Amino acid sequence: MNLTKDLVAQVEDWIADDPDEQTAELTRQTLQAANAGNKEALNKLQSWFGPFIEFGTAGLRGPIAPGPSCMNRAVVSRAAAGFVSYLKKQNAKRIVVGFDARHKSLDFAIDTVNIASGAGLEAILLPRALPTPILAFAVNHFKADGAVMVTASHNPAADNGYKVFLGNGCQIVPPTDAEISAEIQKVNNVREIPVGEGWYTSDEAVIDAYLESCKNIVSTKVSREITIASTSLHGVGHETWIEACEKVGFNNVHVVESQKDPDPDFPTVPFPNPEEAGACDLLLELAKQTNADIAIAHDPDADRCAAGILENNEWRLLSGDELGGALAWWEFERCKVFGLPKPTGTLATSIVSASLLEKIAAKEGVKYQATLTGFKWIGRISDLIFGYEEAIGYCVDSANVKDKDGITAGLRIAELTAYLKDNQTTFADLLERIAKEYGLHYTTQLSIRMNDMSAIPAALENLKTAAEIGEQKITEIIDMKSGLKGLLPTSGIFLQLENGRIIVRPSGTEPKLKAYIELVCEVTDYQKDKNQLATTADELKTELRKVLGI
Repeated sequence: MNLTKDLVAQVEDWIADDPDEQTAELTRQTLQAANAGNKEALNKLQSWFGPFIEFGTAGLRGPIAPGPSCMNRAVVSRAAAGFVSYLKKQNAKRIVVGFDARHKSLDFAIDTVNIASGAGLEAILLPRALPTPILAFAVNHFKADGAVMVTASHNPAADNGYKVFLGNGCQIVPPTDAEISAEIQKVNNVREIPVGEGWYTSDEAVIDAYLESCKNIVSTKVSREITIASTSLHGVGHETWIEACEKVGFNNVHVVESQKDPDPDFPTVPFPNPEEAGACDLLLELAKQTNADIAIAHDPDADRCAAGILENNEWRLLSGDELGGALAWWEFERCKVFGLPKPTGTLATSIVSASLLEKIAAKEGVKYQATLTGFKWIGRISDLIFGYEEAIGYCVDSANVKDKDGITAGLRIAELTAYLKDNQTTFADLLERIAKEYGLHYTTQLSIRMNDMSAIPAALENLKTAAEIGEQKITEIIDMKSGLKGLLPTSGIFLQLENGRIIVRPSGTEPKLKAYIELVCEVTDYQKDKNQLATTADELKTELRKVLGI
């Protein structure tokens, strides 16, 4: 494919308007190479100068590179101007901005406060690279009307992102995303966006206030005599996590030294996501070496948290649903054993997570709410007792952080671990106890990377006429575009099985089709039943691919 006049004109216009001389020069050199017939340079330009990166409920996320399809200062400046314009229409007065330690995060954050200040808002920049939960906490702390967190969370090193919060401390949901996107589209020239210098950097008091709130997460009636192995996967969570542990009295914490300090290149993990195979190998090895009672991993912006346990003399990571079920059970059990008032309100989890929470809520006499995927839906439940999503996101302190928070979740996991140790039992024993009481809920995922995104609709259509998946009969099929359980329409297909369900949906952040499988049975022999459900789930994955036709 040749270099067209239209592409050349688009690239030259971009260079002229780019506020970042580094990316402008890189674009200029790439254009020269493409003009000289370099195919690799032409391919780069075509990937950089596709459609504008889409602003949605997750904000922005993509590779750091020049052009409208990527994350760069020009794109972020447009997003900031659009968001600020939206806030001004809501009579906003104040915005707070946080950032992680990824490449360009500080630059993107400074551009944001410059633009907010130029629009007449009071703009506050957090004092250093910090976890996303502190930014979510800071919204209420500063009584801000909006907030931005510059982070790509657990994406690869080449990426960055831009999370947007409103004054309620939650990430945006429709139709706010479309309204902000419309404001972004009105921005024609980045260099014409007014900027100001009236913004300021906050002091450390906001961090101190967050850490003070952490003291309420762990009861004084539980022992602190546990050993914790932990990793921050080269992200910004380590310092806050250790300070939080010290604040509540967990002082025997061993860390994976090679992953302790922030490093935007993530040298030991190509995918810095605790859920990815191999990402926590060093953590589990450390847990074994230190004879730890629990292993805890945070993703790079520390809003998500994973836990590893010793089971049958082997260390393994808990699934998000296993940990979510245990923490929900603990919310009520801890009140009984520590003499605290019984929680009232709502347990919530996303529709793709296990159905166990609904059963716990029924037994405890509290409300239950299923939500669409994304913590933005869970965090805005006003009387939330505990909420989680299977993608290792947990909220144990909604009064202070209305978003997933890996730091406070880690503290609550440590508290539960200490209680179990005090009572001469283990996390593995607890999982069996919960399964015997509520039924064994086995969940697993099938993730299919799609090179051709246009094939997804046809694959989903194939499911609508399926009568069975392998030997599993389908008893009900729901197109989630028509709504599921009274929720807003979303893309995906819900399949009810005789002893479980499958939900198939496109990923919101990656070119993937995801299938979420849950199988449920009464327990007669815990380990045998668990193995049988795992075997059945593996068979379902194979058969599901056939039905999807991919």
